[in-house]
Amino acid sequence: MADITLIAQGQAHPGFEFVYQGPAPICRTCPYRHACLTLDVGRRYQVSKVRPVTHPCALQETEAAVVEVSVVPRQLVVEPRMAIVGSSFDGSRYSCSRVDCPNWDACAGPSVPGKQRYRIERVHPEAAECRIGRSLKLVDAV
Repeated sequence: MADITLIAQGQAHPGFEFVYQGPAPICRTCPYRHACLTLDVGRRYQVSKVRPVTHPCALQETEAAVVEVSVVPRQLVVEPRMAIVGSSFDGSRYSCSRVDCPNWDACAGPSVPGKQRYRIERVHPEAAECRIGRSLKLVDAV
């Protein structure tokens, strides 16, 4: 199911992806904030459809287009016992300083939001490499 939000017209085209960062202070007084601020902070979204409606946006200082967006699955790591398609988990960063690890972005990187709920869409069959010896599985989650 698609969510509705507003984004700058220059970004409003099918396939455009973005990470929702949350409302800015100027958004508090916007008359369209209830339509615009409906997404989950830290999640990646993709524009699936652009509607033929625009509204003024004080944040963008231009017109904002009404768009339909859907959540883009992201790769994360979980303990093998939690790696079940359809299950939900509270995602958070693992503590790790091995930035040379190929899975560091999915495990401990700054793009992994702290304390967010995810649903597993796909479990990768191979174990996720961990340079400090943890047993982990790579999953695609929304």
